[in-house]
Amino acid sequence: MNGHEDTPGTAGRPVGGPEKRARPEEEPREAAAARTEDAQAENVQAEDVQQEAQQEAQTETDAKVAELEDRWLRAVADLDNLRKRFARDAERLRAEAQDRVAAEWLPVLDNLELALSHAGDGDEEGGAAPIVNGIRAVRDQAVAVLARLGYTRHDETGVPFDPAHHDAMATVARPDVEPGTVVQVVRPGYGDGRRQLRPAVVVVAKKAD
Repeated sequence: MNGHEDTPGTAGRPVGGPEKRARPEEEPREAAAARTEDAQAENVQAEDVQQEAQQEAQTETDAKVAELEDRWLRAVADLDNLRKRFARDAERLRAEAQDRVAAEWLPVLDNLELALSHAGDGDEEGGAAPIVNGIRAVRDQAVAVLARLGYTRHDETGVPFDPAHHDAMATVARPDVEPGTVVQVVRPGYGDGRRQLRPAVVVVAKKAD
């Protein structure tokens, strides 16, 4: 037998001893640490992206909420203005209707005034006094009703002429009063300002020649 025969099981092995192979779990610590850092960086980046997306979504939501709130406030303001306008229009229409009705009664009141002016104080012996007093009572009642409705009667004499309340029918020379003074009321006026049914028709004093 050859003294140089290979020992069984040792053929092909290097002389320096058994070959050592690197196992996956025995890879360098630097590579494992690098992979860990890369994974952490990816996680941080993903979290940043997620937070940015959430912030954008929140910003968009806040903008929509602000827009809806602004539209709601505008709608409430428009509705309130509409309600106030309807209330004003209703009040104006009511006042105009009342003015028209009251104005229709003025000729009736004028006729009562005319009847009183022709009757004078009445003839008690002829039995006219009760009738005259009855007409006067009806006239006074009608004047009181108009006053309660806001139409004050204007039949004052001795007051300065006021274009807002008076309509001058004529002028007369009166040395005993100041020029521009109302000396006679031909037809009483009723109401004031916007609620005026008509001005008083008057005679005004002028400077004597």
